[in-house]
Amino acid sequence: MSETMVDGPVTRSGFDQEKIVDAVRRAVGTPNGILGLHEPVFAGNEIAYLEECIKSTYVSSVGPFVDRFERMLEEVTGAKRAVAVVNGTAALHACFRLAGVEPGDEVISPALTFIATTNAIAYCGAAPHFVDSSLETLGMDARALAVRLDAIAQKTATGTINRETGRRIAAIAPMHTFGHPVDLDAIAALANDWNIALVEDAAESLGSTYKGRAVGSQARLAALSFNGNKIVTTGGGGAILTNDEELGRRAKHLTTTAKLPHKWAFVHDEIGFNYRLPNLNAALGCAQLEQLDGFLASKRKLASAYERVFAEVPGVRFSREPAGTTSNYWLNAILLDEAYADRRNDLLAALNDAGFGARPVWTLMHKLPMFAQSPRGDLSTAESIERRLINLPSSASIRARDE
Repeated sequence: MSETMVDGPVTRSGFDQEKIVDAVRRAVGTPNGILGLHEPVFAGNEIAYLEECIKSTYVSSVGPFVDRFERMLEEVTGAKRAVAVVNGTAALHACFRLAGVEPGDEVISPALTFIATTNAIAYCGAAPHFVDSSLETLGMDARALAVRLDAIAQKTATGTINRETGRRIAAIAPMHTFGHPVDLDAIAALANDWNIALVEDAAESLGSTYKGRAVGSQARLAALSFNGNKIVTTGGGGAILTNDEELGRRAKHLTTTAKLPHKWAFVHDEIGFNYRLPNLNAALGCAQLEQLDGFLASKRKLASAYERVFAEVPGVRFSREPAGTTSNYWLNAILLDEAYADRRNDLLAALNDAGFGARPVWTLMHKLPMFAQSPRGDLSTAESIERRLINLPSSASIRARDE
């Protein structure tokens, strides 16, 4: 797929807002009230496991469901070690700390991302450095990353620095937008060539695969999220994935207040974080993970329905999984042709008025006041995506209509 700002020759007379609303209706039916953007599904052992947890009295940071949840994550993702934490932002913060990000460093990340990615960088006292996104993946563009590194990066004895700011570039943090995997091999090769740590923000992509491997399964460090709007939820929760046993041990230590094991003594050997996932939340997560395959199948069927109906609508295209990947289609998205970008808000209003909880993509990070002065490369593709992307209802509970 070409990286162009306009998907094809169009005329303004070709835009038909009602056809787009009707296409959504043909994919999912007519909602009774508002069909939310992404709602959790509780159809398994959630109540039974929560009751078991409550009866045990182990509802806080110690309990068997935490261990079970971590082992289940390792089995699902193929990662050697999973460490459960309170949310995806905490997982990212810990990943950056484990990767060696220090105050005064820079971390390269996409401008098109949820703010948690950028906040976690700031928590380390580091500065985000924004690069452009790809129309194919909606995530970090490996070509844009290569261009930016060639323009500003310099290898030194103490690491790769940004010649323009003098700061060390400590990490590269691609995010798999809406579950669509980025071009991991190309980005990992650049990180390796420049001797920069790679941290995968896989918060949205549990169940997605890249070249047949689960996203996050090959990473030295990756972060997952289990917020209430994710494909699997613990209410609030996240996890650190790693294939480095020592990093896994350190991740557990750092996120459990850096307390040394002892029957009764409270000895902490460094500044740690109380990021432990409560057993109560882990119980919910275990029941959810048992249903993951069904959630994925339902969401893929819904994505296929959206792709089918939008193939017949001019002026808009459905964002499908990149070649060589399997997306979990966490959030389904459509892109208006550039010529119709100024109609996005009108369409959002029409979709919501019809009962469909549609939303725009996040405000680009460099447009937020606290990150406005952050270094950045050319962001023209991300800015185009921001102008014309709309997310559609994507819950696993939605029964896609067959035509």
